[in-house]
Order: sequence, then C-alpha cells, then structure tokens
Amino acid sequence: MTSLRVFFVGGRMTYRALFSWLTPQIYIPSLLMAPIFQILLFAYIGRSAGLNSDKFYLVGNALQYSAIPCLFAMTQMIGGERYQNTLSAILVSPARRIPLFFGRAVPVVANGAFVSAFSLAAGSLILGVHIPLSSVPALALVIVVAAFSCTGLGLINAALSLRIRENAVLSNVIFGFLLIFTGANVPLSELPNWMATLSGGLPFTHAIKAARKVADGESFGSVAGLVGTEVLIGLCYAAIGYAVLRWMEVQSRRYASLERS
Repeated sequence: MTSLRVFFVGGRMTYRALFSWLTPQIYIPSLLMAPIFQILLFAYIGRSAGLNSDKFYLVGNALQYSAIPCLFAMTQMIGGERYQNTLSAILVSPARRIPLFFGRAVPVVANGAFVSAFSLAAGSLILGVHIPLSSVPALALVIVVAAFSCTGLGLINAALSLRIRENAVLSNVIFGFLLIFTGANVPLSELPNWMATLSGGLPFTHAIKAARKVADGESFGSVAGLVGTEVLIGLCYAAIGYAVLRWMEVQSRRYASLERS
C-alpha cells in the first residue's frame, strides 16, 4: 500500500510541485500552439515541394512533438529536485525506488499524450484532413504508447541531468534528432541505410507508422505488431534510465557527485 501511495500520490504531488510555474500563459503557447505551427510548417513545405500529403505531416509531427513535454518534464521531475536541494533527502529515504521514480512518469505520459491528441485534432481542422471516427480509439491508444516510449527516453535524459548542468541543451538536441530520424517528416525509405536502421530503435518510429495506417482507416489488428514494438522500446529505455539513476545514486553517495557536478 505504501508503494502504491508513493507511485500515484507521490508522482502527482511532485508533478504539481515542480511545475507550479507552468501557468496557462506559458503552457498554451509552448505546448499547444507551438506544435500546430510545426505541423503547418512542414505541411506547407510538403505542398510546395509536391512531396507527401498533409496527413503524412500532420500525424508525424503531432506524435513527435510530445517529445517536448516527455523529455523536458521528465528531466525536470528528477533534475529539478537536485537544483532545489531536495533530491539528496529523497535518495536517503527508505522509499522503494521503482514507485518513487516511475510514479513521476505517469503524469508526464498523460501530458505528452494530451499534447499529441490536441495537436492532431487542431491540425486536422486547420488543414482539412479527414480522420475516420472509427479510427479514433485505436489512434488514441497509439498516441499514449508513443508518449510512454518517449518518456522512457526522458528517464535516461533525467538521469544524465544529475551530471550535466544545462540539460535543456541536450533535450533540444534529442528533440531534433527524433524529428529527423523517426520518419515524422522524411519517409524512412528515403533515409540513408544507417539512419533507417538506427531509427528502428528510437521512440516514435513505429508509433508514427502505426498511427498513419490507423488514420487511413486500417484496423488496430494490422498495426498491433508496430504498437507492441513501440511498447518494448519504451520499456527498454525505462529500464536503462532506471539503471542509470541507481548508478548515479551510488556515485552520489560515494563521491558526492550531486554536490560537485
């Protein structure tokens, strides 16, 4: 019962505490309006160059933009504790580490999924893209899975923030990397072989492919394999991130690395 309370209540309270500054005046332009402009930018570039359809860019960018809340929020949930001098007290507590760290990921996944869903809905209205109503439930599930997968990568990013002072720079680099390598705007078949191979192990790649098929009216069963692969990728990143966090915890006790770096 204590672990469940740490997982759900602790994660919610930590999210509210570390994001108390996230007022509507900041949230709306940065997480609701910015992805729409990104969608429109690439959609009109695609139109001008005679490349892919508006739906191609709409789905790809709507899902990929959840990397912003997933990467930055997950980093702030862990690294922010360090800068507020509360992380040391948490690490010496007897609380189980799995509910302690992964409970913080739940609101991050929910926020990332909301940003993607809002971007997809708003972008489809602006661009006049039709998505069958029968595809909405399956598309919603794919969006949640994509946010979960990227949050796993965000956990690794959060672990690195315990050694890196300005982790926002690294978060922006990862965001740009995902924008190019995941097929959000460039078909994987058009990428060099090494890039296409690397993309297979990144968040969003399989989710974006699945979402495009579902948006075209295909059943969820036809993309179940892609969604399962995306879940597996997210679990692998989450496991690596957790391992790095525990290693950082050991290092901090041995070398006082939280205070020195």
